[in-house]
Amino acid sequence: MNDIARFEPVHNIAAVERDTGIAKDTLRVWERRYGFPTPARDANGERLYAPEQVDKLRLIRRLLDHGRRPARIVGASADELARMLDECLATSAAAPGCDGSLLELVRLHRSVELAQALRHALMKQGLQRFVADTVAPLAAAVGEAWMRGEVDVPEEHLFTEQVQNVLRGAIGAQAASGGRPRVLLTTFPEEEHVLGLLMAEAMLVPEGACCVSLGTRTPPADIRSAAVAGGFDIVGLSFSIAYPARQAIEGLLALREMLPTTVDIWAGGAAVRDKQKRLPGIRVVGDLDGTLAALQQWRAQHS
Repeated sequence: MNDIARFEPVHNIAAVERDTGIAKDTLRVWERRYGFPTPARDANGERLYAPEQVDKLRLIRRLLDHGRRPARIVGASADELARMLDECLATSAAAPGCDGSLLELVRLHRSVELAQALRHALMKQGLQRFVADTVAPLAAAVGEAWMRGEVDVPEEHLFTEQVQNVLRGAIGAQAASGGRPRVLLTTFPEEEHVLGLLMAEAMLVPEGACCVSLGTRTPPADIRSAAVAGGFDIVGLSFSIAYPARQAIEGLLALREMLPTTVDIWAGGAAVRDKQKRLPGIRVVGDLDGTLAALQQWRAQHS
């Protein structure tokens, strides 16, 4: 048994799954196949992971999101992984992306200036373009900066709070009560990130959809009760990169069994991206444009 004293503080496998979004089964397979991660064991034989291994797993998860294959990256060192991620980011930099001045305001804790810049971009672009061209790239840039250690939790919270304030105000100004479809938005109990829900709502409301948000961390039984009692056509759920994919899939399939067949389920976010084949009866929305495509298809089917 490994000596775990040198690994303090440590994380159990469930915590690592929640933190990195990499499923427990995947971690065990990598351990056998690639020799990483290399957890210690406690007195009961349970796996315990050192912080530096969790940091490396976060890098691996980001590279997987950029299309890298596990066999080519799991055995690499943390420095090699960081260089690979920089290459991926440099490659994508040629495409339209984040306004660097906004990211700098996040880094410098300039909340007033950030709020003003966001409101200016909203007025100039309109709600849907603001979400697609400003909020989404900025959210990705903040996430990447956090992975590189350039943004800490307070800066991330500042970003999220300011974007939420701007989006909620804009959505409230356009929301209509009688539109179709009626969409109920929420997350599962262990998902606390609300920005994905707001971005989806901001894309749907200008199209005349009626959106009602339950906020985050709603138990499936409560989702079912609200969907049925409110006569909703669609239940939309968001899953951030930190949410374990296996847990998302299991929860969605269970919710599908609980809801009437007349209520559609849409799922979006990094945790369920490319998981459509494992989610029969559920619409996986890959991106913001996919949200509008899903809306158009629903209306065509229910016209």
